[in-house]
Amino acid sequence: MKATFVKSISKILFLSSLFLSCSSDLDFDQTKDLKLQPVFVANLAYFNVPATQLINDGSLAVYPDVAEFDAFKEKFFRDNLVKTELNFEIENTIIRAFRVDLILLDANNQVLETDSYNVPAFSGTSNIIKFPTEVFEGPRLDLLKRTTKLGFLVTMAPGPPLDQNSTGSLKFKSGATVYMVIE
Repeated sequence: MKATFVKSISKILFLSSLFLSCSSDLDFDQTKDLKLQPVFVANLAYFNVPATQLINDGSLAVYPDVAEFDAFKEKFFRDNLVKTELNFEIENTIIRAFRVDLILLDANNQVLETDSYNVPAFSGTSNIIKFPTEVFEGPRLDLLKRTTKLGFLVTMAPGPPLDQNSTGSLKFKSGATVYMVIE
């Protein structure tokens, strides 16, 4: 009987402690000072062109490509974006030199900016080139926000002819680091 009495008292004390709490005045005005600064990293563009797709007689050759780019379609993203960094890496294992032009186009197909990257011919050693980061802030970021299409213009410099038996490839990788401020 004594054990059940102790259990009953214990239960009552435990249940009564659930009704006790501490509180303080809450300051919801602190949310006005909230400032989020997320950073996102994403792939931007990639291509891998084998030498057999670049067959020519050794003269200059140009290979254009345009892709839709709707990253700035969303107003929330455009309004909160403060900085973008673009990184480019090109690997060439073809015996020809190239120039890769990245062309930013607006909705009217007007060129906003062209960035060029020279790639030397493959000479038997590693030929991976990491180009300096392209930083878009201020007026240059506003220009990037108007971009609706990305154009790639690959220009092959004169050199030895390429045919069905040519080896190697031209690989292009790019990524974007996006900085936002949400207040």
